[in-house]
Amino acid sequence: MGSCLSTGYQSSCHGGSNGETVSGSCCLGIGVGGRIARKITFSDHIFSLQHLNSIPNRLVFNGKTRNSCIFTQQGRKGINQDAMVVWEDFISDGAVFCGIFDGHGPHGHVVARKVRDVLPRKLVSFWQSSQLKHNGSDRSSCFGWGRGNSADGEGLETAGSEEDKSSSLWRRAFLKSYKSMDKELKSHPKLDCFCSGSTAVTLVKQGSDLFVGSIGDSRAILGSKDSCDSLVATQLTVDLKPDLPREAERIKKCKGRVFALQDEPEVPRVWLPFDNAPGLAMARAFGDFCLKDYGVISIPEFSHRLLTDYDLFIVLASDGVWDVLSNEEVVEIVNSTSTRSSAARMVVDAAAREWKLKYPTSKMDDCAVICLFLDGKMDSESENEEQASSAALQTNQMGNNTADSDEEQRSEPSLQRNNTVRSSEENDQIGGLSSHGEENGETMSAEDENWLGLEGVTRVNSLVQLPRFS
Repeated sequence: MGSCLSTGYQSSCHGGSNGETVSGSCCLGIGVGGRIARKITFSDHIFSLQHLNSIPNRLVFNGKTRNSCIFTQQGRKGINQDAMVVWEDFISDGAVFCGIFDGHGPHGHVVARKVRDVLPRKLVSFWQSSQLKHNGSDRSSCFGWGRGNSADGEGLETAGSEEDKSSSLWRRAFLKSYKSMDKELKSHPKLDCFCSGSTAVTLVKQGSDLFVGSIGDSRAILGSKDSCDSLVATQLTVDLKPDLPREAERIKKCKGRVFALQDEPEVPRVWLPFDNAPGLAMARAFGDFCLKDYGVISIPEFSHRLLTDYDLFIVLASDGVWDVLSNEEVVEIVNSTSTRSSAARMVVDAAAREWKLKYPTSKMDDCAVICLFLDGKMDSESENEEQASSAALQTNQMGNNTADSDEEQRSEPSLQRNNTVRSSEENDQIGGLSSHGEENGETMSAEDENWLGLEGVTRVNSLVQLPRFS
């Protein structure tokens, strides 16, 4: 499952070995006399999903890269359904793609991994297509031809600053890639996304430009220093909950229903018009096709931000972290870590402790964290130390789920219990369920591989129950 790849948006050029069709990037950068005018990047080498693991500078497991560290830990609801990726030298040297994907429903772990593997490629393809159309419209305008029109009927802005043009290109790429991703999930012959889906919080850092697209309730924040050298947390994305006015209005117009259950009044959910199911705890998601006719959409919220020297790092995380830690607490944890390569793990460890303190009778949700450091510097560790640390992280993941009291007494940043987890005022709450631990080297019994999100004592699930159709 999840091994097929849409090829509907590949370029017709052939540059790979054995005549493979490669991505459109091989058609860019051709200079005078047919010479290649740029370095070959990762997108030139992506021929199929089977080659993803061999692509340089792409990380999906616990570990670190030149500029980032990532860590995920399975919760107590079943297989880890969180997926994550950091892709350096994305599009060009120095560009970075980051993404967190929180699956939910019976097949949420498969959906999250599928989106993790396919969405970045689609983003590359659509960005390159938009850039080609933009460059073509610029040449056409020099001769007075159809200014601002593209072959598919979408206007391409040619006026304005380079910053505006770049933002417009990336906005179009994000919107089209998310739409294409959802369409591919719906038509996938072996993947049932009817009552399963995934959030997505994705970003592309290109120089000082930061482009962010997100759906669902996974979140990205920015850690910065202000003029007084104080640490500041800035939320980069909106938790797209069903009770946000614009989201609720759209859902109700489509005959969907939005309300919270009596035993969890702080968690608004989306329900079918004819059944008290599935109770989806977010307004936008990939998959969840049982609700796509009733107001749930996969159109991302897009934003563009210019980074400054005051900006230190970006943290992306699934809602298993945000349900128990505030933006300010996460920024403080990352900033105070002794080694940058352990920052993501420190955030997850802190979230695990807070889950035990705040919800001792509840099942901890899956947690996934990416810390991207904007100065491009990481710890100067030897190769042996790095490999030993990575191996230790993988080995201890299962043990971390049931950490003992000695583990809780380790000296780490102390956290103030804020008791504001998922209030309706903040529009926050838990979202991920079930599975996806196998990619982190975890072994699950046949019983554990069943979807456990609806069993036992849990604080909040993304889905309450599956719909019944006669």
